[in-house]
Amino acid sequence: MSFGFIPNAPASLAADVWLQPYWPVLRRRGLQVEALGRRLTGGRQSLADFASGHEYFGLHRDGADWVFREWAPNATAVTVLCERSGWQETAALRLRPLADGQWEGRFAAAQFGHGALYRLRLHWDGGQGDRIPAYARRVVQDPHTGIFNAQVWEPEQPYAWRHATPPPPPAVLIYESHVGMALEEARVGTYREFQAQMLPRIHAAGYNTVQLMAVLEHPYYGSFGYHVSSYFAASSRFGTPEELKSLVDAAHGLGLRVVIDLVHSHTVRNETEGLARFDGTATQYFHAGARGEHPAWGSCCFDYAKPGVLHFLLSNCRFWLDEFRVDGFRFDGVTSMLYHHHGLGQAFGSYAEYFGDQVDDDAVAYLTLANAVIHSVRPDATTIAEDVSGMPGLAAPQSGGGVGFDYRLAMGVTDMWFRLLDEPDEAWSLGQVWHELANRRRDERVISYAECHDQAIVGGQTLIFRLIREGMYDAMHRGSTSLVVDRGMALHKIIRLATAVTAGDGYLNFMGNEFGHPEWIDFPREGNQWSLQHARRQWSLRDDTHLRYAALAAFDVALLTLLRETGLIWRARPQRLYISEADRVLAFERAGLYVFVNLHPTQSYSDYAVETLPGDYVLVLDTDQPEFGGFARLRTGQRHTTTAHCAGSVRHDRLHLYLPARTALVLQRRCPG
Repeated sequence: MSFGFIPNAPASLAADVWLQPYWPVLRRRGLQVEALGRRLTGGRQSLADFASGHEYFGLHRDGADWVFREWAPNATAVTVLCERSGWQETAALRLRPLADGQWEGRFAAAQFGHGALYRLRLHWDGGQGDRIPAYARRVVQDPHTGIFNAQVWEPEQPYAWRHATPPPPPAVLIYESHVGMALEEARVGTYREFQAQMLPRIHAAGYNTVQLMAVLEHPYYGSFGYHVSSYFAASSRFGTPEELKSLVDAAHGLGLRVVIDLVHSHTVRNETEGLARFDGTATQYFHAGARGEHPAWGSCCFDYAKPGVLHFLLSNCRFWLDEFRVDGFRFDGVTSMLYHHHGLGQAFGSYAEYFGDQVDDDAVAYLTLANAVIHSVRPDATTIAEDVSGMPGLAAPQSGGGVGFDYRLAMGVTDMWFRLLDEPDEAWSLGQVWHELANRRRDERVISYAECHDQAIVGGQTLIFRLIREGMYDAMHRGSTSLVVDRGMALHKIIRLATAVTAGDGYLNFMGNEFGHPEWIDFPREGNQWSLQHARRQWSLRDDTHLRYAALAAFDVALLTLLRETGLIWRARPQRLYISEADRVLAFERAGLYVFVNLHPTQSYSDYAVETLPGDYVLVLDTDQPEFGGFARLRTGQRHTTTAHCAGSVRHDRLHLYLPARTALVLQRRCPG
């Protein structure tokens, strides 16, 4: 059986001659993945069938009884503890050993009723420990003791799905969200509240994809969901599995697709709640020694060479597609997976860094298999790689030697904007801005964003806060005459417009940033006296028409409307028309949209000439509209016609425009001259 991972010829690399010397490496990687696929499946089943460990391991109905299985190769005895047994080991709940380190127990139906709590006690040579089953589908925390246990979940009526999955859009417009912090009240929100309050907002704003963070169970709320403990359990602090299914179903009913964060780059080092030392060894799921510990995150690093680990992780990919009908995944921390150095302190200045000994070939193989499994189970699924290194081929087809992600995040764009915020905007290099916005590989699709959740986590600040600072608290009312606020509002809109219109194949925004949420994100922790004050979103600011936040939200709606209504934009690459560092003017075109940006802080131009194609041009969007908090210096729908200038036998057609200071205009070419 061949899985199609071996690239046949280097023709797919023709778009990047710098990759030609590394063709042997790409072919070797393909051979490795092909051999690994045969090893895992034995050549007797598909990868998708192999990735069904969640249907075998864990607690399942078997006729009228229960069957429970666990993988713990170093254990010498395994017993289920539960409330009925008084949390004591009994012979009736002892598992028997099977082959390959597996354990199994069969129990009467009366032994485990819906809602019953249970856990495992494992023994090994020289010790013992209580553990939450690795494949547990529901884990709950006692609100008084803080203790976590697995919970039997068998409601009388399984969830009845109502809506079909929306098809993939031409480009993903992602609303990055966190269920727990979506409310205005300083408390943890729920799946039900997100469904009722947030989905209508997201739909009305014009996004087509919801990205849910922190869905997989994690013991520490302040980890933002990135220190996962139970990979097959939806976080119970937000509600029940049926309530999450209802959220996904309701999103589908609104035409919204749902992707979730999948954290396979590392895992929490908790032993009782997580996978660390699960069977008494440090190496059941993880690398031995220092390689098994993440030096920056204080977590455990998976050993992607082990079949048992691959079975677990690949099954986890399939589980969320099967059980919760999510439409894909954003793989977190991919850079950390790809390299033995985890990307720490690396500049990634040459191609050699993507193909040398520092690359973890086992991790590359796992990610390739994961994409194959996901797209086999759901051909319409969306996979997104969070990688800052820029490794070529990550989002390229597997047939050409790529890893197979559908998209990669353009993380360099937001890094550029936040570096520039340390300088006065009159000193920004427009050439540098254009290069970062338009520089992308032709064989990969990318998602751009001005900011995501990363920039606002405690110790950081949102884009709007960096621009306006203390003015956020006393000068954001409509009657404010603060020049700092005027500048911040103008630049916030220009940055988001330039990022979205040049975006490769998608655009992302974090919840609340579209209206300039004024404060950072800080989850409850000892350092802030366990406060939820900054783990929420202040929607009342956005909804108050007397405040300027509403104007930023209105601009975001108009921007997304433009992107949707000009769907051809995603089929073309942005083309530079003109840059003047002296005038602070940047002009570019994409699929018939012509964008003119004047970043000069004080100089407006009344008759600015830019050479372009002949024809009529209509102003379809500008950042200076009064409903966007601007000064109404332009007239929406204004039509412009090019004028011809001849130099000898050569004709030049030019647009002559009024370009107000710190304003961006979008014109659409309606007909040729």
